[in-house]
Amino acid sequence: MPLGSRIMNTHAHIDIVNHLDTSEKKWFAIYTKYKCEKYVVDKLTKKNIEAYIPLVSKTKRYVRKTKHYKVPLINCYAFVKITKDQYVKVLESEYVMGFIKQRKNLISIPNHEISLLRRIVGEIDEIEMTPLAFNEGAAVEIIAGNLTGVKGKLVKKQGKNEFVVELHTIGYQLQMIIDKSMLRPLNMAIATG
Repeated sequence: MPLGSRIMNTHAHIDIVNHLDTSEKKWFAIYTKYKCEKYVVDKLTKKNIEAYIPLVSKTKRYVRKTKHYKVPLINCYAFVKITKDQYVKVLESEYVMGFIKQRKNLISIPNHEISLLRRIVGEIDEIEMTPLAFNEGAAVEIIAGNLTGVKGKLVKKQGKNEFVVELHTIGYQLQMIIDKSMLRPLNMAIATG
């Protein structure tokens, strides 16, 4: 069963992958105008389009008060779960700049990556986004908490352990500080298991 339809570009002889499907809803990343992510998700929801934006809690302390608010985990990104006939409706929505593509290919985001984003924003507040890069380090698995079973690479920095979760489809890595007792080296698990 093919992952998506392929369109043949007769001029360049390059296959372009398009994961849009006529009946099965799939997740795609969209690019929004800066600071309009929540607005876009609200408008898409009103059009009966399933839209999601991972939000993290932030706190600002002022002299006389403390303010709590939520900000997008990834600036200018939102996610939509759509079929092929909803594609144009998304593009026509105010402040939607376009779909995130990989070299002209419209690739869907696996459900498990959206689920992972939801789990991450629900448990951990201190998350930092960085563009996808290659990091050296030991392969590890989280063995406790909501992220149990998630695998990645361990990066040591100033005596702290940072667990890097790679989300290749959307082109970002999540870096978060995880307690050492919640991690297990994968090579040790293979050797003893």
